[in-house]
Amino acid sequence: MAEKMYGNIVKAVVDLQKQSLVVDAEMHADIEAFLLENGSSQQDLWGINLYPEKFGTDEFVEFDSMINIRPRQKNMSRYIEDPTIRKQILDLVTRKITE
Repeated sequence: MAEKMYGNIVKAVVDLQKQSLVVDAEMHADIEAFLLENGSSQQDLWGINLYPEKFGTDEFVEFDSMINIRPRQKNMSRYIEDPTIRKQILDLVTRKITE
């Protein structure tokens, strides 16, 4: 997937409420729109980047996406600022990848 899009990156969006991980789109917003059309709530969706060649390291997941800018949820940047949300995402990604 990474080679097809950007060479070393796979874009993904997680739905923390539904415990889902959707990958492989050109833009996080494309995945976000798909999830919203299929019953997800905006507040539960977070954009991340996966770096397959860094699997097993702290650099495997990058918490950076335009869809993460959410003033009403006190996330003022592209980076997911809440450490609790980042941990929930890491746990979800780890579980989905190792299933």
